[in-house]
Amino acid sequence: MKNFKLRPIGIIHSPYKDKEDIPKEDRELIEGRIEIFKEFEDGLKDIDGFSHLIIIFVFHKSYGYNLEVKPPFGDEIRGVFATRSPYRPNPIGMTIVELLEREGNILRVKGIDMIEGTPVIDIKPYLPGDRKENIKIGWLTGKIED
Repeated sequence: MKNFKLRPIGIIHSPYKDKEDIPKEDRELIEGRIEIFKEFEDGLKDIDGFSHLIIIFVFHKSYGYNLEVKPPFGDEIRGVFATRSPYRPNPIGMTIVELLEREGNILRVKGIDMIEGTPVIDIKPYLPGDRKENIKIGWLTGKIED
């Protein structure tokens, strides 16, 4: 499979207009909405029973990439795959949000860290098996809470 095509299933409605607006701390408190396009609304059946969702999205305002980047936590250059930089060979991101409410094709969520208009390409339920024990956080040790 050399080429494949993804299409958005929805769009993010966020208080953030630009990536610079997204705070580095307390993002889990920020509410937003995920609008699922009507043609995909039936796929939301039974989603109400989950407390958290994994959102897969496109960094739609990120153009180009570098394999080595300077992340916000530190002054050293790191490999892009050891960071969460939006400037990646495939500009795909993921985040975990708390599902507050579903109203038809709209999901009201908390913990949003994407900008307004971000295309959503998939949603998956967050399950107990997704949480891993005894993780190592590499070069971020001591720089963020784990």
